[in-house]
This record gives sequence, C-alpha cells and structure tokens, in this order.
Amino acid sequence: MADAGHVAGSAPGGAGAPFRIFIAGDSTAAVYEARMAPSAGWGQALPVFTAPHVTVVNRALSGASTRSYDQAGLLAAILRDIAPGDRLLISFGHNDQTLDDHWGGTQPYSSYQAFLRRYLAGARQRGAHPVLVTPVERRCFRRDGTPFLSLGEYPAAMAALAARERVPLVDLSAASAERWARLGPEGTKDCFLWLEPGEHRHFPFGASDNTHFQARGAIEAARLVATALAKDRILPDGAFTGLDRPVREDELVWPPRAPSPG
Repeated sequence: MADAGHVAGSAPGGAGAPFRIFIAGDSTAAVYEARMAPSAGWGQALPVFTAPHVTVVNRALSGASTRSYDQAGLLAAILRDIAPGDRLLISFGHNDQTLDDHWGGTQPYSSYQAFLRRYLAGARQRGAHPVLVTPVERRCFRRDGTPFLSLGEYPAAMAALAARERVPLVDLSAASAERWARLGPEGTKDCFLWLEPGEHRHFPFGASDNTHFQARGAIEAARLVATALAKDRILPDGAFTGLDRPVREDELVWPPRAPSPG
C-alpha cells in the first residue's frame, strides 16, 4: 500500500531502535474512555501489535477534520512534542466530508490537500516521518447486501497528494472496504457499534452506528494499518509483532479518562 515514491527500508532507525508513532486523526482512530466501552478507535488498538520499543502516542480527536484539528492548535501541539525519527500517521476524511467549510469541512482536491500539506511539512521540519492513512471505510451495504463506498474523493485526493509529495501511503480505505465486504452486512455488526438494547451497560438502549467501531472492528482496522506499515516497510523491521494472531477484546485499554490531544 505504499506509494511508488517510498523506498523500501529507507526509514531510519534499525530494528529495535526506539521511536514513537503519533496519530493525528478523528473518532475512528481515537482513544475512548472506560465509560464509552466497547467503543474503540483503531489507534486505540494499534498498541496490541507494536513491539516493546515502539510507543503509540494517540492524539486523534472525535469530530476532527484536517482543518478543525489544525485550527484548534492540535497539530501545533504534536509538532511541539514530536522528535526526529518519530512517525506521524495522518488520517482524516470523515469530518472533512460531512462538515461544511465554516465548521471544518474541506474540498478534496483543494483545501483538504492544502491542510494535509501542513501536517507533512511540520513533521518533516522536525525530522519526523509523516505517513498518510486514507480514512477507514464505513459499514455501507445496499438492501440486497452489496457494499458501496461512502468517502467520495477524499481517499483518492490523499493518495494523489502522497504520490506528489513522495510520502508513504497506507490505503486503509481500500483495505477496510475489502474487509467489510468479506464480512458482509451481518458480520460487520460485530465490528461496528451495533448493540442490542441491554447488551452493554454503557449503551442501555442499544446502538446502530455504521461509522464507529467496537473493539473487534478497532482491532481489525488496526491490524490492516500495522500490516501495511510492516509489509511495505514503511516502518523499520520488527516494529510490529503478532499481526496474524487472534486478539482478545480485553487486550485493549480503556483509560478512566480519554487522553488530551493537546
């Protein structure tokens, strides 16, 4: 899933050299606190696959777009903390698509790409290594059970920018769409936040959410991200472990309070 401009094995730092993976993104990647379990983001699940010398610093924020995240000072906060050799995974699109421009929305081939360039430039100026991650696909099926895509031109716009800027790309949009299609309309309910009334104490009235994950979906999406980062050698060898192993839902950590992104 890497773009043609990325040279395999070019990421500095050999196997075992410590580094951090920062995540700038929205609710699909965010950390959810204990009172929101079993809701989880793929960034919350990513640490179950990382080796001990890799630290995940998840700064994703629910409701964020490329524009609103930057304008809230959250990109600046990452750039204050990130260090040479760290990685910055950048994954936005859901709220860029659904919000109007006044509230944080963007247009795929203009303002969306322009804001993404700010993330790329900021990381590079600090000696860190940006990676673009196309937004994870929603659970979208027609009445006859056939899947359809929901993210418009945003994944393609991000991919085009990655190629032009010679930045590694993880095409999570395509990989997740394929995964959800294989699972089908019923199988994906265990990945997304579909709960029967009374099934979970935090959602007494149930839920039917086709965008946000429960633990299994967060794990599956994180596995797709980690597998692409490892397979395409975007990160050094040995950064991930156990990519094929079954992961228990209780391996995820729901903190008492969600971490501050700023």
